[in-house]
Amino acid sequence: MLTPFLITVCLFAITALAPLNGAASELLARADLTMPGAEVFDHDSVDINKVLVRKSERRLYLMDDDQVVKSYRISLGDNPEGHKLYEGDERTPEGDYTLDWRNASSDFYKSIHISYPSQQDRELARSWGLNPGGSIMIHGLPNDADDMAFAYRGLDWTDGCIAVTNEEMDEIWQLVTNGTPIRILP
Repeated sequence: MLTPFLITVCLFAITALAPLNGAASELLARADLTMPGAEVFDHDSVDINKVLVRKSERRLYLMDDDQVVKSYRISLGDNPEGHKLYEGDERTPEGDYTLDWRNASSDFYKSIHISYPSQQDRELARSWGLNPGGSIMIHGLPNDADDMAFAYRGLDWTDGCIAVTNEEMDEIWQLVTNGTPIRILP
């Protein structure tokens, strides 16, 4: 496991050896380099009845009514600002949806489907002659991430999905049931 000291040494070496261009510098500045803390709570005593995502904060919150039970650092699509408009725009949708089904054997470590596109999303895309896309999920890392899993933390790398670590995905998988509403805010 990389310690904060080793991460700092690696980042120093990278920046000393290769000057950063504007895009790489921005990605590095947004990276979340803190190691996850060990939070302990009783999974059986909570009732997660909604999920809240704040894209600008890169946070996903599991909620019991208006109380935050758990919070996770997330990664979004490569083009994270704004509502998803069409397939391939690499944006994460904004609005009210439902977590409606799950896939334990996806291309990423587990996935829970977000009910995008809504009827309104379909009509908007159709008015422009575009396909709204779909298959927007909350998921873990790519199944082949292996030793490079640390490199995904804190970066926007998905095609419009919401990604967390595999350990966090296990927890979300256990705590969130199908039919749970999700609100995704800018």
